[in-house]
Amino acid sequence: MISFNPPRGMRDFYPEDMLLRNVIFDAWRSAAQNYGFAQYDACVVESLDLLKRKAGEEITDQIYAFKDKSNRDLALRPEMTPTLARMVAAKQGALTFPIKWFTIAQCFRYERTTRGRKREHYQLNLDIIGEPSLLAEVEIIRTAIKSMEIMGLKQNDIIIDFSSRTLLSDILTNLGINEEDHAAAFVALDKRGKISDEALKIILSEYGLTDKTVDQIFNSLEIKSLKDVENILPKKTESLQELLQFIDLLKIYEIDNCVNFNISVIRGLAYYTGIVFEAFDAERTLRAIFGGGRYDNLLSSIGGKPATAVGLGFGDVVIGELLNMKQDINIPDSIGGTAVGYMQQEQQTHAIKIANKLRARGTNVDLALSAEKAKKFFSRCNKLGFEEAVYIGPDDVDSNEIRIKDLKTREERTVQA
Repeated sequence: MISFNPPRGMRDFYPEDMLLRNVIFDAWRSAAQNYGFAQYDACVVESLDLLKRKAGEEITDQIYAFKDKSNRDLALRPEMTPTLARMVAAKQGALTFPIKWFTIAQCFRYERTTRGRKREHYQLNLDIIGEPSLLAEVEIIRTAIKSMEIMGLKQNDIIIDFSSRTLLSDILTNLGINEEDHAAAFVALDKRGKISDEALKIILSEYGLTDKTVDQIFNSLEIKSLKDVENILPKKTESLQELLQFIDLLKIYEIDNCVNFNISVIRGLAYYTGIVFEAFDAERTLRAIFGGGRYDNLLSSIGGKPATAVGLGFGDVVIGELLNMKQDINIPDSIGGTAVGYMQQEQQTHAIKIANKLRARGTNVDLALSAEKAKKFFSRCNKLGFEEAVYIGPDDVDSNEIRIKDLKTREERTVQA
């Protein structure tokens, strides 16, 4: 027997599922355009070599990789940033910088499915390339918050943790940890909360770090505020000054009330180079809603000219769960619009003309494809969630008016045909 279920970790979207998806996509698109981002898109199949350059050889175990009939190594894209870098590098000399681009991309990862994580998801990507100013980080974060506000969420519904990889590197150096050990520390610290501290210590020791160095790394995670950082560092480093300026900008944008300094925010190994951030629901009951940061080396790593960059990835799975959890969020339960039906085949031509006139006026209209009794017609309208209905009988054909019934109030109004 053929299974009627989608492949594990994948999703089908029935019309009722599309209602929530459209709320999310429409909010993403509206916010991105409101903040000056231009939309782009790309092929869903990507070169495996490009993905390896960005994430390393081990990425092959985490994605859908395959050979095509010409024996080329390809993969379903697991994220959009390498593709964006490829596209920018291809036309780098012709583009006007800084560029502000966004896309809503379907991405695939072959990994264990858990709550909030699927093997297939859609993701809003916001990227600003060619702008070193911290305004790039703040504009991207504010755009993501704006999209959530459009969905009906408030700023106190979320919390955005932020840190800086360069700041953490300065702290590790000040603690006496050699710079060549920082990468290992980042790898392990990025796993904190996902595995036990004992398991993390084993991973760090496998990198060749001494017990003393491991203890120093864990001590760095006891930092709770930038004031603690100021007390540890002998002077205000450039990375600390950058974070203080970042906070000042957040205040100007009036979003400082939903952000929180968290030294343990790492986000990967060699991808991000500066400020990084992750957003969660205020109660922290779900996985990260979105995350991102500055990545200044990616274009040059794939052969392009060096360029500063800031990006954000915002998946549809977790935000969908959060919206469903909120009782005061208005998610449509139907497509709405107006249904037009008729009693007998003789009224079909008139019904078509009525539907065409309403559609020309901008009304969304579902036209019955065959005659049906009034009881069946209105029952179908209620089940499908239409807002209004026009039912045409023999007496309505010669009328120059259209009787439109509100299916919630049961009241009728008349408009000229």
